[in-house]
Amino acid sequence: MEKKLKVAALCNGTVIDHIPSEKLFEVVALLDLEHCSNQITIGNNLDSSILGQKGIIKISDRFFAEDEINKIALIAPNAKINIVKNYKVVEKRCLELPDEVYGIIRCPNYNCVTNHQPITTHFISLREEEKTSLKCHFCEHEVALQDVEINS
Repeated sequence: MEKKLKVAALCNGTVIDHIPSEKLFEVVALLDLEHCSNQITIGNNLDSSILGQKGIIKISDRFFAEDEINKIALIAPNAKINIVKNYKVVEKRCLELPDEVYGIIRCPNYNCVTNHQPITTHFISLREEEKTSLKCHFCEHEVALQDVEINS
């Protein structure tokens, strides 16, 4: 049987693949893609042998900075980033939660100094067998990965 692409090939740009379907539009909003003038292809609920169903985003002529990639990792920590040049994947990268996160998420503890002073937030990743959470460096409040609030 001939394999057909469900989403068109990309000449140059970035592919964000293996996004959990329920997180796809969070990633779109996080990267502010609704205001991006580049050609964007978004696929959702595509068949995936790993996830069952997945989302994918292809962005022509756009490459992401490390802080943007870390934001994606907070929402979809098992997503994959593919860098494409001349229709060939030149770099594949599996996302993973960084050990430390600076300035990307808000501390949910109202009393935390970061919510009252102009201080950059700083969280440390805590990985356990069944759950992943982040701990505020300043107030030591822990927040589950699925409950993080991204700074706008």
